[in-house]
Amino acid sequence: MPVQIRHKTPFTLSKPRALVVAVPPMHSNVNLSRIVRAAGCCGVRKIICCGNASVNAKIARETGIDLEIEPHRTLSPELIRKWREKGWRIVGLEQTDRSFWLHEYAFPEKTFLVVGNERLGILPEILRELDDVVEIPMYGLPFSHNAATATAIAMYEYCRQHRN
Repeated sequence: MPVQIRHKTPFTLSKPRALVVAVPPMHSNVNLSRIVRAAGCCGVRKIICCGNASVNAKIARETGIDLEIEPHRTLSPELIRKWREKGWRIVGLEQTDRSFWLHEYAFPEKTFLVVGNERLGILPEILRELDDVVEIPMYGLPFSHNAATATAIAMYEYCRQHRN
């Protein structure tokens, strides 16, 4: 009979993940904190955190010093363009008329993942800046996942494709 291992030592990556997650202002500190926790589990090294939300340490848990949270007042088209100029592919996580299904999309190694706000999604001026858009197919109601859950699913898919 197998023996449960409560906390297994994380895998060691051969190099830092080239995934940056950009989070717009969130209405809920819980959502931001859950995104931070999932990012830590995925070995993400940087989150762009916009707005005034703060991370709840009890929810984010032992995310650790390897994750840099870079604060910005807003997620602006100019900020996105700077990342594109540095060679990053700008990918939005949103339902649109030109979205790729998440499980069919090949994430470039250098991905800048833009997350939508819980209520508004990705704003139109930001949507125009995206290189690609991915969505998680829905097979029932409600019409979408919670922002933190969707972000965790997208980060996991990136990690599955780039096992390192």
